[in-house]
Amino acid sequence: MAIELAQHLGGEIISADSVQVYRGMDVGTAKVTYDERLAAPHHLIDICDLSEPFNVSKYYDMATQTIDAIFDRGGVPIVVGGTGFYIHALIYGPPMGPPSVPEVRKELEEQMEKFGHEALYDHLQKCDPLYAKTITPGDRNKIIRALEIIKLSKRPVSDFKLVSPSHSEKNYDFHCSFIHYPRETTYQRIEMRCDEMVAGGLIDEVKRLMKEGLEENSSAAQAIGYRQVLDFIHSGEADFAGFVAAFKQASRRYAKRQFTWFRREPLFTWFDLEDLGYEAVIQQIIDEFESSL
Repeated sequence: MAIELAQHLGGEIISADSVQVYRGMDVGTAKVTYDERLAAPHHLIDICDLSEPFNVSKYYDMATQTIDAIFDRGGVPIVVGGTGFYIHALIYGPPMGPPSVPEVRKELEEQMEKFGHEALYDHLQKCDPLYAKTITPGDRNKIIRALEIIKLSKRPVSDFKLVSPSHSEKNYDFHCSFIHYPRETTYQRIEMRCDEMVAGGLIDEVKRLMKEGLEENSSAAQAIGYRQVLDFIHSGEADFAGFVAAFKQASRRYAKRQFTWFRREPLFTWFDLEDLGYEAVIQQIIDEFESSL
């Protein structure tokens, strides 16, 4: 759909996927193919190695630079992806707080591995109950980042001034669409997608990436699919059915969190593909965009 919109509008696609930035993480991210990249320009895919840390601040800087360059070429930037945190930062501005310190983050990641995410979430609740209410015990990266901010700044995360939802630092005119199927249809499609990834070589991909430092990159190693394969490999690959079930369950839960996240975003128009149909959704998006010009 993004490619078709890009071809119609003279657009270029900017990925908003926190894992597709990494080279080699292809099967488990359903990364766009070579032919798809030829059909429309794509940006912020395969831009760093696993040894290079990547975060939302870097994404904001690179995405805004890319948007400005597309505008300079007379094109239309089309941001596509499901990492809500990245999209939120792009719309409203980058998150506040001190920059990450590798040594502090590594220490917190080791604590996460040793004690589990629920224990660190409990600690966060004691340090900053207001912020803890805004995330779940399963939000590993957000828990670690919150505790990192608290440790570095000696202040709770909730003390930091948030960017107003009416304000975008770059003052872009965003036209936002949340394109979805009904939840049950989404879950069925997720299960098929997981099976296709496993059949398409996901386990072999993870084994190769382990040699390239996958497990040293906590964000990449926690990505859905990759985390479950790593657990499967470390368990001796004894329970294949259990691995697939865990992979599907984690994917369904992530989709549920995406529904919740984007429901809170006031700028997004929701399009039900099953109800409206593919071509009608594309036409509505085009009409809404062109009417604003």
